[in-house]
Amino acid sequence: MRQLVILGIRGVPAGHGGFETFAEYLCKYLVERNWKVVVYCQEDGGGPVYDSEWLGVKRIHIPVRQSGALGTVIFDFRSIVHSLRSNGVFLTLGYNTALFNLLHRLFGKTNIINMDGIEWKRQKWGAIAKAWFWLNERFGCWFGDQLVADHPRIEDHLATRVSRRKITMIPYGGLHVEAADQSKLAALDLEAGGYSVVIARAEPENSLLEIVQGFSSRPRGHKLVVLGNYSGDNAYHRAVKAAASGEVIFPGAIYDIDVVSALRFYARFYIHGHQVGGTNPSLVEALGAGNAVLAHDNPFNRWVASDGAEYFSGADGFSRLLEKLLKNDQKVAQIKRNSASQFNARFQWDSILEQYEKLLLEHYTEGKA
Repeated sequence: MRQLVILGIRGVPAGHGGFETFAEYLCKYLVERNWKVVVYCQEDGGGPVYDSEWLGVKRIHIPVRQSGALGTVIFDFRSIVHSLRSNGVFLTLGYNTALFNLLHRLFGKTNIINMDGIEWKRQKWGAIAKAWFWLNERFGCWFGDQLVADHPRIEDHLATRVSRRKITMIPYGGLHVEAADQSKLAALDLEAGGYSVVIARAEPENSLLEIVQGFSSRPRGHKLVVLGNYSGDNAYHRAVKAAASGEVIFPGAIYDIDVVSALRFYARFYIHGHQVGGTNPSLVEALGAGNAVLAHDNPFNRWVASDGAEYFSGADGFSRLLEKLLKNDQKVAQIKRNSASQFNARFQWDSILEQYEKLLLEHYTEGKA
């Protein structure tokens, strides 16, 4: 039986973001194809390492007392050391602690690294964090046996570090949402088509301030729903909320998949302000719901959404685009058709998981200690 060891995530089932969701789908896919899959899971607190099983997947739980970034670094190191006793092929999701992947190279393990986005360019990090990510991006390029890029621009970027032959481009997938429970909107006092939605972390690089400013620059007769946690202790969060008109709703973070699916499915527009990154999972999910997307104008978003979106830059640009499209039913319907077509062409899970299995098989070696 072939074995895959997955590292770099908090665990499965998914509960913490795009990589965990991808890992959950990949685990189920490979188990059905007679792979043995091992996933390392981070747990809070102390105590010994222990195992459990989930849908045929072996989970190795590593408790870590420390929280935040330090806890993640400690978990990654401990899981990598523990994994050295395993056989098969390794898949590391993210390069943030790629320094430790030197151990896989020294112990002769075959390790494929998904290099995620260009983390060191993100505005939210300080100088020390950016230096750490920059170095670990280099370490990942050196220590990985093969690299996965989730976007052609990420592939181009990595090709400045290593040979393009060492890079495989495979995007993320997303759920194809063809229906949703409209009654889920009632709790938020929303009506289908009477609102637009933003689902993003409240960080400058995601254009939340520009979106809220542009929307609030004049009355819209329309609501803007901004999902996510907003803290009064965070200056950027305060600025976003201060810029909001009475037509902007901040319901907090919502993790109920049925509610989130309904919010996407019945929205007039899905607004995507991400300025950096590769194939962003939330944008793919919007395409999968057939949303009319308004996206920040950059090469990352344009490759993912293509003509399934209209594009803006800055608060004024967003305001003008919204004014142009808000009442244009014919144009909105065309964007929605294009959005669904783009999803079907590039981002269906079955196709993407098949590409991953092919890559794993190409690098699979048995009997490595």
